Amino acid sequence: MRGFQLTAFKFAAIVAFGGFIFGLDAALISGTVRFITAEFTLSDLQVGTVVSAPGFGVIFALMVTGRICDAWGRKSALLIIAALYLLSAIGSVLAPNFEMLVAARFLGGLAFTSLSLASMYIGEIAPANMRGKLVSMNQITTVVGLSAAYFANYLILQASNADAAWVGALGIDQYTWRWMLGVEVIPALIWLLMLLAIPESPRWLVLKGRLDDARAVMGKLIPAGHIEPQIQEIQESAAAAPTGSFRQQVAEIFKPRLRTAFWVGLVIAIAQPITGINAIMFYAPTVFEQVGIGTNAAFMQAVIVGVVSVMFTILALLLIDRLGRRPLVLFGLAWGGVSLFLCSWAFSQASYELTAASLQALADTNIDVSGLQALVGTAFESDVAFKQAMYQALGEATARANEGALIQNAIQINAKLVLMGIMCFIAAFNLSIGPVMWVLFSEIFPTHVRGVAIPFFALVVSTVSYFVQQFFPWQLNNMGATEIFLFYAACISVSLALLFRLLPETKNKSIEEIEATMVRA
Repeated sequence: MRGFQLTAFKFAAIVAFGGFIFGLDAALISGTVRFITAEFTLSDLQVGTVVSAPGFGVIFALMVTGRICDAWGRKSALLIIAALYLLSAIGSVLAPNFEMLVAARFLGGLAFTSLSLASMYIGEIAPANMRGKLVSMNQITTVVGLSAAYFANYLILQASNADAAWVGALGIDQYTWRWMLGVEVIPALIWLLMLLAIPESPRWLVLKGRLDDARAVMGKLIPAGHIEPQIQEIQESAAAAPTGSFRQQVAEIFKPRLRTAFWVGLVIAIAQPITGINAIMFYAPTVFEQVGIGTNAAFMQAVIVGVVSVMFTILALLLIDRLGRRPLVLFGLAWGGVSLFLCSWAFSQASYELTAASLQALADTNIDVSGLQALVGTAFESDVAFKQAMYQALGEATARANEGALIQNAIQINAKLVLMGIMCFIAAFNLSIGPVMWVLFSEIFPTHVRGVAIPFFALVVSTVSYFVQQFFPWQLNNMGATEIFLFYAACISVSLALLFRLLPETKNKSIEEIEATMVRA
């Protein structure tokens, strides 16, 4: 049995490496926000467009992903996705303007279906007692990719500020953000090559009538005596289900017989992104600058976010098949909601005031502070009011380019409480709904509609996530940190109440056993 488990682990690990590429793509952009804003003179909504372009692209990709993976197979779809990641990374590095950068990142968004397809593939090759762990690998590689991106951004930022000949020779000081985005190129190429070594999903092969091919793949994953019963179980499940066109398969998701699976999928698909996780992960240095710790420290805090994400995702991996899916989700949402309420409260108590000493500190950073003299001694009770005053005094472009330094020298806040709240939220998310959502998606839908259902609910996730990413910069400058954190905390509270009522336990059950309990006759 150990040999079969190692084989399943190997195939799952290769596919889950796509999560690493996704993590890189998602987090590398966070370090470039200040640089591209200044270089291309971007507004809040344009910044949101650059960051959220992949989230917009994946919406379109998910509309056809189900058809592609059902018609061509899971492996072929994954190879297409890997190629798109590679092309997007190269295009982003070379983008000469705002429009081309958005286009390149949109292309990468077409590859963001890697998360849902990886969950589908791994769920279809994994033994029942390993499925939770193996599908969770997708989340682990994602957070490792996020962590690697934050660390790479931090190192590149430090290098760009170093007075060394090699920095100028490589153009790191002049093309800082391009070097950050270029980190993705080599891993994307490696993943594309590794995917050539995986087999097709045996469940897909059975559904296509390629039984000999399915037996060959299953022979690598399960003992010989289990192959025929497994094939028969898959065939019986498919035979009992309605057949038809792609449109009919989509319509099947909404029928009463799948009502339980539908509502569980819909609620958790909305709940995961509405927590605000992508606002923090995609804009991490910007978020930490709001606490007043400065740009360098903000990049370092982003690295810590990555480390916390990895630690608690590994913990989730160890617990998901022991404690079960339901306890992790409910506990994690409760913990995350309390954490964000604390952040909101801390920002509501903050004040912003420039002093003569802070003006001198700003002058030392080469900011022309003459326009700020009239504001010395004026206390602002919100970040929104303070930023508007800075825009009027310095001009919006200058104020936005130096926002981290301005906030750092004016804010009075319990920074430790905010940082602790954010880190606790990151930990709670990665212990619970982060990895568990994809595990549930791979389990709760019958085999005959899984190729359509998982991309459909991933589409819901991506649509909500897109709006979170697109409008966060605008929200930050118009609503303020207090209202944003309060909004996300309230969303978590509603999600917790709904999932407490709806969420089933699926640990240690085969896909067919789960189907029998969740699908009405």
